[in-house]
Amino acid sequence: MRIVVLERSSVGMDVSIDCFSELGEVTAYNNTKPEEIAERVKDADIIVANKSPLNESTLKDAANVKLICEFATGFDNVDVPYCRKRGIGVANVRDYSTEMVAQHTFAMALFLSEKIRHYDDFVKTGKYAAQERFSNFDIPFYELNGKTWGIIGMGNIGRCVAKIATAFGCRVIFYSVTGNSTVTDYERVDFDTVLKESDFLSIHCPLSDITRDLIDEAAIAKMKPTAYLINVARGPIVNQEALYRALLEDRLAGAGLDVLTKEPIARDNPLQSIQDSGRLIITPHLAWASVEARERCVSINYDNIKAFQEGRLLNRVD
Repeated sequence: MRIVVLERSSVGMDVSIDCFSELGEVTAYNNTKPEEIAERVKDADIIVANKSPLNESTLKDAANVKLICEFATGFDNVDVPYCRKRGIGVANVRDYSTEMVAQHTFAMALFLSEKIRHYDDFVKTGKYAAQERFSNFDIPFYELNGKTWGIIGMGNIGRCVAKIATAFGCRVIFYSVTGNSTVTDYERVDFDTVLKESDFLSIHCPLSDITRDLIDEAAIAKMKPTAYLINVARGPIVNQEALYRALLEDRLAGAGLDVLTKEPIARDNPLQSIQDSGRLIITPHLAWASVEARERCVSINYDNIKAFQEGRLLNRVD
């Protein structure tokens, strides 16, 4: 089988994909522009992709394609109904980065709430060496213990975050966007309550018509001015203009974002003008990307391809 990897760099060049060679003849491209897709996949039996649009326009001349594998959990780049009509299997990877995303959630929350940037600068600028007393805590900070940690989206990542927050001594509450959650280990509340009562609010739900701009001006207005907002889900869930104004006007204590409406960040994104890392920290969509998680991503894709060749498919999305 001919395996074409369209975005090899999406799992990092430090992570090997040599295992794919056990399953077929591999052609790997570091990156692929939309206009290059059709030519590159025309003779492929299996396509491995991440963001490349795979639809009738790009696949119509690829007569041999039998399987599309995603270097991701999301598969919105694939026209699944078209693939179903063509008999093309579609598979993603699941739960490969759960622990890392949860870890990054707390890395950002603690960096912001403990004023780490301020105190690191205090030492490195020589201010600490210049004072007489042994300590400095000129900007107050508080414990997680006893605080309310709100979660939007109680899937695998949400549950992992809830477990960690509980270990820190937080009261955990959550809002189910769909209303279909079966989780009973934590207190389920309505949207207004999760906004009003959370000292930390982290987002772990998929992007959909009902979650786009979920955290808008009206939602932020209901949050505590001492609250921290963490988004490690999808950028458009948080209205960036509304967040910018809230931070500028001190209506939130701080925010941590790993995702943005446009990625890479647009040059005219107003959040770029907030240079105070004690109020806003933005990371470049890396919460999922520990070495271990990226290795798992490749390994699960290997398993999906091998299972397909054996007449089964482990992570069907179609």
